[in-house]
Amino acid sequence: MREFKEISPEQFIHSPFQLLDKEWMLITAGNETKVNTMTASWGGFGVLWNKNVAYIFIRPTRYTKEFVDHSGSLSLSFFDSKHKKQLGYLGRVSGRDEDKIKESGLTVLKAEDGTPYFEEARITLFCKKLYAQELKPECFTEAGIDEKNYPLKDYHTMYVVEIEKILVEE
Repeated sequence: MREFKEISPEQFIHSPFQLLDKEWMLITAGNETKVNTMTASWGGFGVLWNKNVAYIFIRPTRYTKEFVDHSGSLSLSFFDSKHKKQLGYLGRVSGRDEDKIKESGLTVLKAEDGTPYFEEARITLFCKKLYAQELKPECFTEAGIDEKNYPLKDYHTMYVVEIEKILVEE
C-alpha cells in the first residue's frame, strides 16, 4: 500500500492550471453500495465564505452527478501521467453501462467518513459540499461562451466544496 501524508490547504502549492487543464482530476462520490467517478478538467480553487474551497462543474447527463447530489462529501483525485489513459477511459465511459472503475484497474479506498478515493492518486482532496447552482444562459456576460460550450443546452451544475483534508503521496 502506498504511503500518504496529510497537508494543509496552505501547503498545497500546485498550479490549478496544470492540475486541471493538463493533468485532469477524478470527481468521485458514492454510497454504501456503489461508487462512481468521472474525469474533469474544469474547476478551480480559492477561498470563499472564509473557507478553502474547490469549484467543480458537472453536466446533468453525467452519472456521477447523481452520486454527488446524494452525498454530502466527495473526493478530487490527481494522478501521475502514467494514468492518463485510465483517466481518458473514465471520462468516456459511463458507470451506468459498465463497472468502469473495475475495468480501469484503479483501487477504491474509503476514508473514515466513507468518502471514496483512489489508492493510485498522488493527490486527493476530501471535500464537503457547500453549494450547488445550475449555470444559466442569461448569466453569461461574454458573447459566444454559451453557444460554443453548450450547443445541447446541457448546462453544468457548479458545486462549491470545502476542502477538509488533503493527502499527498510521500
